[in-house]
Amino acid sequence: MLDTKDFSFFENNNNFDFKGFLLKILSYWKWFIVSLIITFTIAYQINIRKEKIYGMESLIVIKDENNALFSSSTNLVFNWGGTSDKVQAVITTLKSRLHNEAVVQNLNFYIKYLKTGEYNLQDAYGEVPFYVVIDKTKPQLSGRLIKVRFINDTEYKITIMFDTESVGLTKYSDNSFSNTTVALQKFEKNYQIGEEVNLPFLHWKLELNENPGFYKDAEYFVQFDDFNGTVASYRGLGVDIDTKGASILRLTMQGANKARMVDYLNATVEILRKNQLDSKNQFANNTIRFIDSTIVAMGRQLAENEDELKSFRKDKNIFNLENGGEMINEKISAFDLEKEAIKRKMSYYNSLESYLNKSDDYSRLPAPSVAGIEDPNIVVNVAKLISFSTERSEMAYSVKNDKLFQEFDNQMEAVKRVLVENIKSAKVSLGGDLQQVNTRLNSAEANIRTLPEDQQDLLKITRKYDLNENIYKTFLEKRSQADIIKASNLSDIQFIDPAKDIGGGLIGPKTSVNYVMALFLGMLIPLLIAFTITILDNSIHTIEDIQALTQIPVLGIVGKKTTLNNLAVFEKPKSALAESFRAIRSSLQFMYKKQNIAGAKTLMITSSISGEGKTFCSINIATVFALSEKKTVIVGLDLRKPKIFEDFNIENTYGVVNFLIGQKTVDQIIQKTHISYLDVIPSGPVPPNPAELILGDSMKVLLDELKAKYDYIILDTPPVGLVSDALELAPYCDVTLYIVRQNVTKKGMLSIVNTKHKRGELHHISMVLNGFENKTKYGYGYGYGYGDYSAGYHEEEPKGFFGELKSKILKKK
Repeated sequence: MLDTKDFSFFENNNNFDFKGFLLKILSYWKWFIVSLIITFTIAYQINIRKEKIYGMESLIVIKDENNALFSSSTNLVFNWGGTSDKVQAVITTLKSRLHNEAVVQNLNFYIKYLKTGEYNLQDAYGEVPFYVVIDKTKPQLSGRLIKVRFINDTEYKITIMFDTESVGLTKYSDNSFSNTTVALQKFEKNYQIGEEVNLPFLHWKLELNENPGFYKDAEYFVQFDDFNGTVASYRGLGVDIDTKGASILRLTMQGANKARMVDYLNATVEILRKNQLDSKNQFANNTIRFIDSTIVAMGRQLAENEDELKSFRKDKNIFNLENGGEMINEKISAFDLEKEAIKRKMSYYNSLESYLNKSDDYSRLPAPSVAGIEDPNIVVNVAKLISFSTERSEMAYSVKNDKLFQEFDNQMEAVKRVLVENIKSAKVSLGGDLQQVNTRLNSAEANIRTLPEDQQDLLKITRKYDLNENIYKTFLEKRSQADIIKASNLSDIQFIDPAKDIGGGLIGPKTSVNYVMALFLGMLIPLLIAFTITILDNSIHTIEDIQALTQIPVLGIVGKKTTLNNLAVFEKPKSALAESFRAIRSSLQFMYKKQNIAGAKTLMITSSISGEGKTFCSINIATVFALSEKKTVIVGLDLRKPKIFEDFNIENTYGVVNFLIGQKTVDQIIQKTHISYLDVIPSGPVPPNPAELILGDSMKVLLDELKAKYDYIILDTPPVGLVSDALELAPYCDVTLYIVRQNVTKKGMLSIVNTKHKRGELHHISMVLNGFENKTKYGYGYGYGYGDYSAGYHEEEPKGFFGELKSKILKKK
């Protein structure tokens, strides 16, 4: 039947020992040193091998420049939503694929120039003494290094390593890819500077810079990169709104080559400015184109009218014909001009209305001012449509989101509907004006009919000529105004600070950060390993571990053995290890006295498993009793694995087994040792039934006879965790020592002794921690826990090679 005493784990103290845990972690200090050396070495190598990273920037401002082609308050390209949306549009454009394609194409940045650095190839843009001019319509070797070595001032050598029979080619005119076969060998060929190179895989001409410097025997590399990949790498351009103003943008780039970044930052702004100004001039260009076509037609009509007038005047007295009709002619001409202006407006409205209904590209609409229209509603909405139409055509290359297109188209449709309504209202108003002008014109024409027929004919011809001439002059004036406005137009994007290399700008590699990371990882990695080992480690290490698992008292602590055999106390009687056994002897004597045991005392030594130091402790505890001139005998009762005889150089041919089976007497199995007062009874031959022999009456007889001969009887027994022999011997013993070995005995094994003790199968039991080594202290026994304060009380035990060497040197002195 189970007893509650069996459940010894209820007695366990599960509180976490932080101090013990910390000491355990600190015991791996060598790991931390090695780890820190490794991580700092890696950080150092990274810092010296990694390319330096620089940061470059430029500042631009986005303004609203007015254009007088419409009115003093109307912008040429109307900005939907105000300045903030224009800023966002610029930011989007700078990051767009289409814009960056134009910049990369303009700078030929898909051609990479490299030089050999200390550890790797470095970007040599801006440093090489040459540049290559390629034929974009022909394929170039893609992604492979082309070595260029200058033989002399006028000649260079191309070297290409071909490790495959097929190589990739890129044609930059359309960014198409192809392949060609090559010889599997190193290609080398000399060329003159400026000579056309025409190979199946290379088409270029190498030219020197304006000031190439000294370049003889210099070596460089050229590489043709993928165009789309190059563009993608520059779309990460940093564009941020400056804190000093919402219309100020800060453009930033990071990279290893400052000259390349400076050129790219300035080129991207210049191309943006040009595109924006071209877009801004679109309305002016439309107007000029419309005026030019009108002027041509009007010029033809004017020439015809002039010829007709010349023909009529021939053989006629023009002075008499003109006399009397001047006033009527001036009045009618004024009405004709007024009527023509209305018809021109009406014609523009009809054309605009038809264009809106039949087309969806409004980028080519002329300005309403060419027809003399100054209605702000018409002017603004036409400008909106032109701006929207131009922007939408650009979005088609950079935006792939159908939802954005739909929203944009909805805005355009809304402006279109408003403009159509404005046109209808304006046409109604013009219709009324035209009717009034026609009425006045009809009245004036009635007066003409009262004149002679020749005079009427002259007025008719002169009237057409004057009208066309006035219209022609008007369009010439507007053409001139449009040219002036176009020439005076400024881009809304202006430089505040162009990108410039003024020194500095270094932002990486972050050497200090790398070293901080090295320190962090150098501490973290061994800490995690040590933590894992500590958490998974189930071995007993300290007295606190024992006390947390059992209520059995700890009688003593035995340090780590430093001798080759088990006779540690006899060979080094003044050592700290010998002193720890003397301390155990004192504690045992106290226990015997407390139990009022007179005469011979019996001590049983056992453990959980083999290898925990039972025999070692048995020999040395017996030795300290013998050194105090007490007759002591060690009885080898580990009948299954006898080995106590080995350290005393005695035979195991006969022993306890021989007595128990009646072959030998007590005196015949006792063997003397070279240690005074210490005898040994070995186990003897290994029996087939050791447990049954121990259970027999012969064991009691043996112990009774030994009590009559000796003061102390030390029983070296088998582990209780493996066999039951020690439990059978417990009734014959006054005290039981249970040996626990540091780093060997598992914590779960103590549950066995707890159970035996709770049941009363083991009585008067105490623990001994064997093989203890405190890595945070120095020495054992008295030295254990006292460190250097133990000096002079017992012999120092040399630790390792250097410790032994130091001991030998001191002895010679």
